[in-house]
Amino acid sequence: MEPGSSTFEQFYRCYPVSFIDKAHLEKGDKVIMPPSALDRLASLNIEYPMLFELTNTPAERVSHCGVLEFVAEEGLIFLPYWMMENMLLQEGDILQVKNASLAKGTYVKLQPHTTDFLDISNPKAILETTLRSYSCLTTGDTIMVPYNNKKYYINIVETKPSPAVSIIETDCEVDFAPPLDYKEPEKPGPSLPSNKRPPEEEEPTKMAKFSAFSGSARRLDGKPLTQPAALPVSPMIKQQNSNLGNGTAASKASSSTSRQHSGKLVFGSNGNQPSKETTKVAVKNSQEPPKEEEPKFQAFTGKKYSLKG
Repeated sequence: MEPGSSTFEQFYRCYPVSFIDKAHLEKGDKVIMPPSALDRLASLNIEYPMLFELTNTPAERVSHCGVLEFVAEEGLIFLPYWMMENMLLQEGDILQVKNASLAKGTYVKLQPHTTDFLDISNPKAILETTLRSYSCLTTGDTIMVPYNNKKYYINIVETKPSPAVSIIETDCEVDFAPPLDYKEPEKPGPSLPSNKRPPEEEEPTKMAKFSAFSGSARRLDGKPLTQPAALPVSPMIKQQNSNLGNGTAASKASSSTSRQHSGKLVFGSNGNQPSKETTKVAVKNSQEPPKEEEPKFQAFTGKKYSLKG
């Protein structure tokens, strides 16, 4: 420290507080400094409680702390071991110590390393009790919270109104970020579209297979079919239609012949026979094939069938 300077700045070799039988200081951020530091600080116009900025220059790590006692040997400073880990310090490393003035904190966001910290019955109450042993918090630090013989490490994600704040006699809002090892449970939402795809894929298939009038043909009287239903027109129907046409033509010819009295014989009759007999014979001949083919399906034969069977 330069003479006449209003700033306290010294370099000390650091060691864990367990070296001087003060392991209980692991629950906070208080350090032990030599008596010479108190003498120099007393001559300065500094604010109380006294806060310090700690710097590990080779590792470029900066943190803040308070002081509990000035009983360390000259040239030495004793820190909680979690602070040495946080600042990447080894036993005997050189640490820069400088007095600091910090604003009172209004907001702190914390992030536990493991989810088991949230399994504690009342983690906020435990944290509130633990932070009573702390003087300040620095964004980027990792503090340690001992509970039930277990150490819980928590990151300082954010502090307001500044990156480093004092938490002595302050009402500070505390918020939690998801733990570092937290994994979001698998949501069923993304799987729903995959479950809906098969019906959508099946629908085009069903539409492709649909064909109008593709059903099998059945008789109304319940008798079995003797020819394939796929044939559009049965040869028998064609033959029947041709027979009906021939019969009709013959009847017309015979009737016209009888009317004209041309003297031609029709089916062994003379020209003087009435035309009714000729018509009856033609119609009878045209109706005989359908009677012989009764078991087969006949379309448009004029017969009536009941839908009830």
